Amino acid sequence: QVQFVESGGGLVQPGGSLRLSCAASGSNFSIYPMGWYRQAPGKQRELVARILSGGSTNYADSVKGRFTISRDNAKNTVYLQMNSLKPEDTAVYYCFVATNYMYWGQGTQVTVSS
Repeated sequence: QVQFVESGGGLVQPGGSLRLSCAASGSNFSIYPMGWYRQAPGKQRELVARILSGGSTNYADSVKGRFTISRDNAKNTVYLQMNSLKPEDTAVYYCFVATNYMYWGQGTQVTVSS
């Protein structure tokens, strides 16, 4: 059984920071890509960031220069450091592990508002 524990979401003001964590269990995911999607009500799902097993990263244009993805393979954990947050970053953030099957976390709410 594959399970995820997501944490770090919450309410922050514009310009603030949050650090999301996603710890996977049930298998060893160290060789697979991991990352984060986000989705706001009424908007399309967006791939925010991904990181390969060797550390190579990709980011959506909307978050480049503000977000940093990282991983700890020994802990089966992926992180997303979010800086200079904007109201348009408000969404539910879902972590994933991409094997031959896509595993998803339950999501954590991030709200950026004054």
